Amino acid sequence: MQLVCVSRGTFAGGKSLAEKLAGNLGYGCLAREELTDAATHAGILVGKLEIAVSRRQPLSERLAIERERFKAFVTATLCERAIGGGLVYNGRIGHLALPGVSHVLRVRVIMDPDQRTEVSMNRLNLSREKALKYIEQVDEDRRRWARTLYNIDWQDPAHYDMVINLSHLNVDNAAAALVTVAQLPEYQITPATRKVMEDLLLASRCRLAIGADQRTRDLDVQVRAERGRISVTYLPRQERSAQFISDVLKAIEGVEEILCTMATTNIMWIQERYDPQSESLNQILEIASKWNAAVELIQLAKSGTEVGQLAGIEPAETGAETESVEEHGGILDDVAGEEEGMEDTGLQQTRQRLIDAGRAGGSRIVPGSAKDLISSLDRTAPYSLIVVGDVFMSKSESVRKRLSRDLIGHLSGAFRVPVVGTEELKTQYLFGPAQWVRFLVFAALAFLLTFLIFTNQEKALSFLSGTGTWRSILATAAILLFVPVFAYLYGNFARHLLKLFRFE
Repeated sequence: MQLVCVSRGTFAGGKSLAEKLAGNLGYGCLAREELTDAATHAGILVGKLEIAVSRRQPLSERLAIERERFKAFVTATLCERAIGGGLVYNGRIGHLALPGVSHVLRVRVIMDPDQRTEVSMNRLNLSREKALKYIEQVDEDRRRWARTLYNIDWQDPAHYDMVINLSHLNVDNAAAALVTVAQLPEYQITPATRKVMEDLLLASRCRLAIGADQRTRDLDVQVRAERGRISVTYLPRQERSAQFISDVLKAIEGVEEILCTMATTNIMWIQERYDPQSESLNQILEIASKWNAAVELIQLAKSGTEVGQLAGIEPAETGAETESVEEHGGILDDVAGEEEGMEDTGLQQTRQRLIDAGRAGGSRIVPGSAKDLISSLDRTAPYSLIVVGDVFMSKSESVRKRLSRDLIGHLSGAFRVPVVGTEELKTQYLFGPAQWVRFLVFAALAFLLTFLIFTNQEKALSFLSGTGTWRSILATAAILLFVPVFAYLYGNFARHLLKLFRFE
């Protein structure tokens, strides 16, 4: 059940390498061309989607829905083939269709531009100038494709485990090297990663079923799966069609529970342990009600890899007990000490409170490290806010705060939306007694300054228009002092006023 994804450019040799590697491993080989043909045969408008991307056209509502259907088709196909046996996929960015599946070997194949140009000249019978222009155009189209579908730069080496340059290494030797790498413990399936793949497969099948049914095919929905529980979020204007979602999904094998939530956006809440009676939950529910948002719960399981290591920083604390490789063969369960399928009671009760409030957007447990958390998240999902609660609780207070800040920074960079800690919710997004006091103080001071200026206009103008060097200096200093003070007071008054009327 191993999966290798080879990302290739035009005439870079990636397809030949993938086929050779699949033969050496005894796995099936799937090319992107086969996958897109199958998607087109299934009724997905892949051709129109690619034309819109290549022409730099904004996606229409219809094509945006087709994009989600195609992503679901890719995920379902890769999961089905991988679960059925080993698979080597060669295409553009197949590994991005498997968020949270940590055992995928992600390979990027490159080649010297001059060699690629020579190959394209021979195969397409083009002049050097036209061949070079052709390669540049195709590479640019693929960059836009990756950005449109997954909001990432596909050429960033951080998205790959290995980058192989076939300009200095022949296909046979490269395949032999990858066979050795593929046998490493990091790329072997574990019970936790298998469960992630099964959840992805079920969610993708549900999304495809919604898109295939005439009653629901025009719905713009977000689908999540967790141990047979399906969470579907849809827009308010689609309420009439959304009533058929349960009928469409209940016949799918593996579906045990279906939860449909109407929302215009999503809030992600990350914690290690959830308390259904916590003040943080009450605050998030209040914000979700104001924004008409669904709340997605992400439980971060304990791990040994911290956020600082994402940036190459060594762990701040040592001394934890370690196991020898001989004891486990280098393959560890992702959630140590927990039985498979066990779920935290607090998570269950918190999810139930969200369901009762009509704000449930799904829940899932992310085993492993903070790095696994970030890689498992969908960067194209319409989140308006990400809340980071109590995480890294096994660490000391100072280390926990530092790691939490690092996690907030990485999430902010990945999603480009506000990312805050639970302690900041009340001050930034809610209007309580303290905000009322600040609002009234800023309003009173701003009004007082305005009143004083308008009732003393003649004196103010006389002071500002006075002659003499010292009078000019004093007038300039007064303006430099008054303007920022008034701007600060009025700006805070306006900010609190907008928050009061829910214009965050």
